[in-house]
This record gives sequence, structure tokens and C-alpha cells, in this order.
Amino acid sequence: MKTLKPILLLITGVLLTFMSCRTEDDLAIDPPVEDTIEANSTIALLMSNVATNDGSYDNIIDNASCLSVQLPVTVTVNGIEITVNDDDGYEDIEDIIDLFDDDIDSIVISYPITVILPDFSTVVVNSDTELAALTANCVGENEDDDDIECIDFQYPITASIYDQNNDLINTITISNDNEMYDFIEDLDEFAAVTINFPITVILADGTSLTINTIQELINAIEAADDSCDEDDDNDFDDDDCDNCTTNDLDTVFADCFEWTVDKLERNDNDLEDNYVGYVFEFNSDGTILVIQGTNSFNGTWEASGTGNNISVAININGLPDFNDTWNLHEIEQDDDEVDVDLRLGDDRLRFESDCSSGGSIDDTTLVNALTNGDWYVTYFFDDTDETLDFADYVFNFASDNSATATDMSGVTNGSWSTSSGDDTDIELNLNFGTSIPLDELAEDWDVLEVTNDIIRLKDISGGDGSEDFLTFEREPFDGGNGNDDLEAILTDGLWIVSSYFEDADDQTSDYSGYELDFISDGTVTASNGSNTNNGTWAVLSSGNQMTLDFGSDLPFEEFNDDDWDVISVSSTEVIIQDVSGGGGGTDTLTLQKL
Repeated sequence: MKTLKPILLLITGVLLTFMSCRTEDDLAIDPPVEDTIEANSTIALLMSNVATNDGSYDNIIDNASCLSVQLPVTVTVNGIEITVNDDDGYEDIEDIIDLFDDDIDSIVISYPITVILPDFSTVVVNSDTELAALTANCVGENEDDDDIECIDFQYPITASIYDQNNDLINTITISNDNEMYDFIEDLDEFAAVTINFPITVILADGTSLTINTIQELINAIEAADDSCDEDDDNDFDDDDCDNCTTNDLDTVFADCFEWTVDKLERNDNDLEDNYVGYVFEFNSDGTILVIQGTNSFNGTWEASGTGNNISVAININGLPDFNDTWNLHEIEQDDDEVDVDLRLGDDRLRFESDCSSGGSIDDTTLVNALTNGDWYVTYFFDDTDETLDFADYVFNFASDNSATATDMSGVTNGSWSTSSGDDTDIELNLNFGTSIPLDELAEDWDVLEVTNDIIRLKDISGGDGSEDFLTFEREPFDGGNGNDDLEAILTDGLWIVSSYFEDADDQTSDYSGYELDFISDGTVTASNGSNTNNGTWAVLSSGNQMTLDFGSDLPFEEFNDDDWDVISVSSTEVIIQDVSGGGGGTDTLTLQKL
């Protein structure tokens, strides 16, 4: 028999007290019949099903939608032990599983654990066998169950309790699903119960609905039942695109021009290695351009649907491995990379891009990075390397354009602003006053590179035309400087010209089929099999500048310059930029590793 709950004991006590003290002056208040909730009625059953404990959110641990594991719980995921303290812990488990696509994933629970059942009662479980015995009472994946998850009550909700004489004896407040479930379970203990309307319910799309009567509540719950994906399955990552839209896909394809194949699996065959060096461009008009050396392929793409049901149809002439109507599984955006993950049954296709766009940096990107967290000077070059002068400072930039530089002696206040740059699209203007060495930063710095982890700047001195360099990073100065790894990156493998713009003139096609080989002795060759260009190269200013010289060899003589600014560097892509001395046009060269 169900144990009498505290709420019932409280009401019974109040009732006895009320009856013992009642006088002839007490007035009977008839409960409104239309708002009365009776035990085992339609509305009672519906309200109970809405309040039932939803166990589907932690299926990644227990593989059961009718129960949940009480937190904290410790699990070992693919050999990594983590403690789940809140909802973010489920994401941590998923991240570990997502690290590799072809491994065998395992989640081992550290017992004992406490399991919460549909009625919010708890059971201590000591083994996988005991857990399996409980989960056997749950229906299978995505099978119909009593739990209604597409609508929720907005608490608190108040209810009025009446005795056999229709006298109001108490008003109680219900604060959560557990209390609501218990309240409905105990309806047969009360003479009459009403809900005090209006109340508010929340639908699956996040919108709210005001309810004024029992009938309106019945209608709302019945309409919401099965109106959304309750995610009652054990495919933990099938909800990664809950909030995806086709506009999201349009935006990442518009912002990120060059995409490569990170994963391609068809019929259990891994094919991504077949497409190394292929660069995909998804255009807003629904066309696709694929470049591989001197080869090009044309196709189309189209997206339709919403959320987890977005279809992406791809058709590329000459590349049948990609041609199908895929389901958009996830759009994942990290600081320096965007992934678009497509699925079709067990087949997978994932494109990735570092979202480089010809070296262009906008004001929003700079401001968002700058005003988010602390920064440290990791490189300062003014004729000589003076980085150590700033080693003790922590810089913080506020959204109101104020700034602070803090060291052991105190805080120095400063200011910052942005404007159009001289040699780049945007410049960062800094001023921390006249105190040494912070007075050295009072310049209008051209912005070379911005990510969430690094901001690289340069300034051309007004007197002798020499260039100063300043780099902020998230971690303090560790003795390194600039882009010292640029030389190692370029000498590791072959490169192609993935794009070359002379101001607004796209001349990329002039370099199709050429492979560049940077040799550590300072020589470089560019060959397409029938024609070879020989030149020299060097990395200067701790990786912030680069020189190229191919003599009079066409078409590579266009690259001849002794002050290419290094805009961004990764292990697979290098972007350099040069502002012409005459008309001020900007040349942008993007090299991609084969």
C-alpha cells in the first residue's frame, strides 16, 4: 500500500483542527464544479502523465526512458572516468564518444547508484544485473508510453481542498512535477479539489499557453501529446540538430568558403582518403564547385526541413560518392573550425572548414574576442624583441571601451577602439597612458589575425616605415614568440594555391595544377608536371612576415614581395597578404596543404 505522503498528513491535520473549531458563523463555499478534479478522471490521468518522471534525458547512461539515474554518478567512458554532476555531464560523455568514429564505445557505471522511477520513488541499484531488471519494465525505444513530454506545467500552481461540507479547508502550492504527481495520486483522499486558474503551460517549441478551465487544460494536453519528438531512444546524439534551420546551413556555407572532406563512409567503406586535396565551395545559389589540382567538378545542393529532419540533397557531376539526399545530423562550430555532419543510415559525410575568407576580419569578430576574458602579451617587436617587458601584465578589455593592464604593482587604466585599418580591413586603437612600458602600446594597430585564442597586430612607424608587431594570447608568455612554427609547417609536405586575389581580381585559376615544395634551405619550387618555377622564400619577424621571389617566372612572379604579412597559420592552411605600395590594393594568397 502506498505510504501516506506529508502533503496528505498536513491536510488531514488542518481538517481535524478546522472541524473541531468550526462554529455556526463559518460559511460553506461550494467548489466550482467545472474546475473540480476527481480521482481517475480524464484530466487527472493526463496531468499525472505530464508530471511523470521523464527518464529519457539520461539514456546515454541507462538506456531506459522510464527511469533516470540520480546525480552525481561516476561512469567510465572509453577508459576515461568522469563524474556527472549536471546536464553538462551528459554532453561530456557524448564528446568522449564522438572523438573517434570507428572505435567500440563503452560506458561502465560505478555502483551503487540510486535510480528514480516514474513515480519519483527511488531504488538503490548495485549492479548491471539489477539495473537490467528495472529497465526491463520500460517499453522499447520510441514505443508509446504514458509519459507526455511535449507539454510542461509552469510552477507554482495552487489547488484548493474542500471537505464533505464543501467548506474550503486549505490551499496548497505545488512547486514541481514530483509534488504534482503525488497530488494527483492522493486525489481519492480528498472530498473535492480544484485547481486555481489561470495557470500556464509550456509547449515543446518553448511558447507558453494560458489555461483558464479544466476543459482548456484537457484540450491543451491532448493536442500536445505526440506533437514533438520525445527522444525516447538510446541514440544519444540524434538530437544534435534540435534547433537547426536551413538558414543556419546557408550561413555557415556563406561564411566559410573552402570545405574539405573530413569523413566519408559509404557501405562500411572509408573513402575520405580518396578526396585529400579536394576543396568544396557551397554557393548561395545552390551550386557547388569542387577544385582538385587542375580538375574541377560542378554540382548542386539544396536543403529543406527543420530541426532533426533537415534533408540536404547533393549532386556533383563526376563525384558519385557524394550524391544522395542526406540528413543534417549536426552543425558544430568551434573557435577555429566548423563541421557539417551529414548522415544516411550508417553512411556518413562530414565537411570541415576553418572559415578563412581571404584574410578579411570584421569588427564584430574582433570585439567579441577582445571583450571575452583575459589576454596576455606573448609577442612585442619594436626594432627588437621586447616581449619580456610585458610578461607580468594581464589585460582586460571591457565592452564600454575601457581597458585595464594589471601587474604586481597595481592596475593601469586605458582605452580601446576600432576603426578602418591602413593596411588591413580593421585596426585596434590602444592607449594605456604614458607609464613605461605600456606607453609602447599606444598605436593604431592593423589587425592581422583574430580567433578566440589569439589576436595578432602590426603597426607601420610613421618615421622610418619600420613595422612593429604585437600579439595577445589567452595564456601568459612562455618564452616562445610569434609564428615560429610557420617554417616547420611549410616545409612539411606539398602545397597548392587554393586562392589568389589581386585586390578584387580572382587569379586563382592561373595556378591550377601547381604543387609548391618549400625546402628548409630557403628554396621553393612550383611545378605542374610540365613547367617548374624556382624561387626563394624566408620567414621573418618571428613568423609575422614572409618573403617570396620567383624571379621572372610566370605566373609566380606575381608573388614576388619581401613583406607579405602572415594573416593566419594552421597545419593545413597559410594565408598571407600584401598591400601594394602604389595604388594601395591588397593581394591575398591562400596556400593549402595537399
